[in-house]
Amino acid sequence: MNILCLIKQVPDSLEVRMGSDLTLQRDFVAHVLNKADESAVELALQLRDEHGGKVTAMTMGLPRAETTLRELISRGVDEAILLTDKAFAGADTLATARALTAAAQVLGPFDLLLFGRRAADGETGQVGPMAAALMGIPCVANITSAEFKEDILTAHQLTETGTIHWEMKLPSALTLCEWSYALRLPTIVGLRKAKRADIRIMTPIEIGIEDTTKIGLKGSPTMVTHVSARPSGVRSTKWITVEEAIDIVKEVCK
Repeated sequence: MNILCLIKQVPDSLEVRMGSDLTLQRDFVAHVLNKADESAVELALQLRDEHGGKVTAMTMGLPRAETTLRELISRGVDEAILLTDKAFAGADTLATARALTAAAQVLGPFDLLLFGRRAADGETGQVGPMAAALMGIPCVANITSAEFKEDILTAHQLTETGTIHWEMKLPSALTLCEWSYALRLPTIVGLRKAKRADIRIMTPIEIGIEDTTKIGLKGSPTMVTHVSARPSGVRSTKWITVEEAIDIVKEVCK
């Protein structure tokens, strides 16, 4: 099974700065692997260990994202890809999905694409489903667990009303919930492999994108026009009784 994990570095801090173009400035804080992406990587490793194949981790970001990719190699990932170029900067979810999809089509084919369901610095939950749509493959979001048996991928989706069980053929895509799978620890062999690993760096040209107006800030139809701070603890609170809460729920559900 050939599996691609799409991961992201996110700020390891609540202190973020915005540039003049209202995009996040990522040069001032430490970065870590997005929590939901840990689940995606661990599921990929478990599927590979059980069924054979290869796990590739890919991210789009600054050159320092190589550190996170090497960490994932130390934990069992077979290969790592870094998309990095000024043309990728400032991308919204659609522009990001376009770049990831282009790279996946150059590097693939892949049987399974795995994403975290959302990034801690964006909370949109859009990149995984968008990439799957661009590739024309099915995608199920908010997955808590999945298994592969007799050529069928079974995925268990968390919803507001319970769990839905999906069955699908490959190729397909899933987005994983945080804490669904605990990412394994590095091994001595893995650490040695990560230290000498060749992280493949890819630019827009190398993934088949010649028109850079389709990626990065230029290719982003979503534009941030205003940013405001919301300090914690300042929202007004109204205390109500249980009976009042029940009445409100009944009114909303009419």
